[in-house]
Amino acid sequence: MTSSRWQMDVSENVSPIGVDVVRAWPRRYEQLHVTLPGGATVADALAASGWSLDGITGVAIFGERVERDARLHDGDRVELLRPLLVDPKAARRRRARPK
Repeated sequence: MTSSRWQMDVSENVSPIGVDVVRAWPRRYEQLHVTLPGGATVADALAASGWSLDGITGVAIFGERVERDARLHDGDRVELLRPLLVDPKAARRRRARPK
């Protein structure tokens, strides 16, 4: 077995897998379920989604940033990451500022 969950061991089953591809905005999100062959990568899931990748700064699987060549497993959630619009520390300081 390999040391990382996101790498595929050569002995793994190569039957089809189902993964969700998710992209989000401040007040909404879209989720698409795609079926891929076993051994598929994040790049394969992105291509199968058919979505434009404009403005996407990275990808993650269940919130853990990965490269596009990371192997997928059945049930994974591939998340498209966008740049932050506001620095989280600055936003917290503004909210905590006395009124």
